[in-house]
Amino acid sequence: MKIEYRQAAIEDAEVLANIYNASFYDDYLRFGSCPGYGQTKESMEKSIMQRPKHIILCDGEPVGCVSYAKLGAGEYEVGCLCVIPEFQGKGIGTQAMQFLKARLEDWKTLTLVTPIDKKENVKFYTEKCGFRIESTERDGNVELVRFVAER
Repeated sequence: MKIEYRQAAIEDAEVLANIYNASFYDDYLRFGSCPGYGQTKESMEKSIMQRPKHIILCDGEPVGCVSYAKLGAGEYEVGCLCVIPEFQGKGIGTQAMQFLKARLEDWKTLTLVTPIDKKENVKFYTEKCGFRIESTERDGNVELVRFVAER
């Protein structure tokens, strides 16, 4: 299994929309809404222009995405880390987080949010990626946990 990363371009919008929709469909069903689900080609084109995204390739096949936003000097927010269901549990997300940390050479603080009810995400970010829980917040009917990693 060869994992590679490629910076997304506008031409990748439809592929990325499909990745997001496949990755976040279960969250949409579970919570009744999910900001990562329901992407269209047009909404993804806009998102690509706003936030750097890297397509995760497994043996040349697009299977996920990792994106981020720079908040300040050495401060970044992970906007999305998603892997389509068939490829989850294979270490791809852990490798993607390592890729992101290496790419953002000046990072001092990384933050991200995810639903607190997704115990597998909480475990993943704390045990495999070195994040700690900083706080909780709400987005409509979903309670979120804010993670932070510092170096």
